[in-house]
Amino acid sequence: MAVGPGRVVDVSALFAEHHLALVRLAVVLVDDRAAAEDVVQDVFADFVRHAGRLRDPDAALGYLRRSTVNAARSVLRRRRTERQHPHAGDTGTIEGADASTMRAAERDRVMRAVRNLAPRDQQVLALRYWAELSDTEIVHALNIAPGTVRSTISRALDKLERILKDGPE
Repeated sequence: MAVGPGRVVDVSALFAEHHLALVRLAVVLVDDRAAAEDVVQDVFADFVRHAGRLRDPDAALGYLRRSTVNAARSVLRRRRTERQHPHAGDTGTIEGADASTMRAAERDRVMRAVRNLAPRDQQVLALRYWAELSDTEIVHALNIAPGTVRSTISRALDKLERILKDGPE
């Protein structure tokens, strides 16, 4: 796919190399493998449609990460709205068959604790420890200041430690 004067983004290579990591990031944020896969699929589809607007092919991965985080936020907003305004006869969300095999007891305990954190804390920790991004990459993914990344990580880890030790507040 052409980008700018003679520059090309290899979407297939990006997909092959980063799809799984983006799905893992989305799973941490939306806590549902199927929804996470849908998020990443939609992000790549949107990327293909709009990649011609990308001025720097080296920014493609950052764009995909930021889009994944934003799409996951949208999923969470829709869920919140659905919980606030349940549909008549709705039986709720059915967990996928593979969900129980994905979680070990300790991972489940940590994830419950992470979900007790504020959304920004969750996002920063997910990008740092699950997506293994640097401070600079997190700054670009969430469009926040470098100091905010460091302070958020520090406070979130302190909160997480308290939750794991004492239980949610």
